[in-house]
Amino acid sequence: MFESDALFELAQDPARGQGFAELAQLPLKELMAPDWADALAGVESGLRGVLTFLADEEAAGHTVLPAPSNVLRAFRQPLASVKVLMVGQDPYPTPGHAVGLAFSVDPHVRPIPRSLANIYRELEADLGIPARVHGDLSAWTGQGVLLLNRVMTVRAGAAGSHRRKGWEEITTAAVQAVAGRRAPDGSRLPLVAVLWGKDAESVRPLLPGVPAVSSAHPSPLSASRGFFGSRPFSRVNELLREQGAPGVTWELPPVA
Repeated sequence: MFESDALFELAQDPARGQGFAELAQLPLKELMAPDWADALAGVESGLRGVLTFLADEEAAGHTVLPAPSNVLRAFRQPLASVKVLMVGQDPYPTPGHAVGLAFSVDPHVRPIPRSLANIYRELEADLGIPARVHGDLSAWTGQGVLLLNRVMTVRAGAAGSHRRKGWEEITTAAVQAVAGRRAPDGSRLPLVAVLWGKDAESVRPLLPGVPAVSSAHPSPLSASRGFFGSRPFSRVNELLREQGAPGVTWELPPVA
């Protein structure tokens, strides 16, 4: 498990050193896994428009999170490998936190965000897995968990600031691509959606026939209204096994 995660980490930043303006000019297959590039070809112009908007944000003196090298990180995990779709809202607006994977933060962030602390609290209640002091969830992605924010960037210090700037078109296409995959015999590939909160629930119509685990968002403002006690991790694994797929090993490796 962890060896494959290391390989994922080595491949995650092909655009390191590039700014948003440069990213907007690169071929899709240099920005993401080849099967994602094929799946998102229909919204390529929209994606380039969003990247141009981000370049304008930077030119105006705003800090955009996550860094350009991580903004499309979720799409560097092959589309074919996805078996769990976990939908977030938008990145953490605190500089140094956002890494391009929903709910995850840089391994050295202390303390971890309160929403993530609540996720760990529920993980321990559900499966008895003690919380890690770090918030790096990349080991989950190595097992096919797509950590996708509905809006993939944010202006530092301003939560929700990049809503309705074009990301919704991109992530709608991404969710449809995940839900629409088929095996050679035409059967649906194993998939479970994790939808926490109203923003995540908004994609449910894009997932016809896909089993979903839904609850309130793990935010401190809402976790006590249905997230705690929802047992999402064991429920996801049960639904995967019902589809003939192995469950996710939710325990995270320690970070040195």
